[in-house]
Amino acid sequence: MITNLQESTWSGQFGKDYTDRCTFTPEELDDLYKREYGISRQEMNERFLSGLGLKNKRILEVGCNVGNQLRMLQSMGFDNLYGIELQQYAVEKAKSLTKGINIIQGVGDDIPFKDGYFDMVFTSGVLIHIAPDNINRVLDEIYRCTGKYIWGFEYYADEYTEVNYRGNSDLLWKTNFSKLYLDRFPGLELVKEEKFKYLNNDNIDVMFLLQKK
Repeated sequence: MITNLQESTWSGQFGKDYTDRCTFTPEELDDLYKREYGISRQEMNERFLSGLGLKNKRILEVGCNVGNQLRMLQSMGFDNLYGIELQQYAVEKAKSLTKGINIIQGVGDDIPFKDGYFDMVFTSGVLIHIAPDNINRVLDEIYRCTGKYIWGFEYYADEYTEVNYRGNSDLLWKTNFSKLYLDRFPGLELVKEEKFKYLNNDNIDVMFLLQKK
């Protein structure tokens, strides 16, 4: 059931246009990141995930769209991957593009898996699209579903800041998302965090890894 402006927007034509615009192979995704940040997504992933022993562990991406990030992880040898995605069009497209990845339709504030089912739950450019008045419900579900790690890559700002997104308001915000997690869940600790500045402007994204104590 559609419950807010963000979900209704992403479920409609606006979301379909995004999906068609942002479907990449792992190689294309790496090229995009190199142009944006001067570093590939694979290299970012290796900086954060190497040595954690997660290659065969259950990993969930919340807001996976067509599975760009999941396919990247699969190409790196991760083989127990799941995704949940709001937009049915993206889910159908993801299933045509992926093999051996379990992708289902659903929402981030009501994840249909039991407590601690995954060894890691992550987002990539998804928390930024969740309204501040709903963000805690999504964080709660991510925290509930992970047995150990939370991993994220999101736009960064010191304080909650709304950003106009393709001429629309109420669709994009940036903030310090790792701090949101840490302030809300005393049982989490920061393992690693790194900021990545865009090559062509002053915007900053941040990758962070948290774990349950």
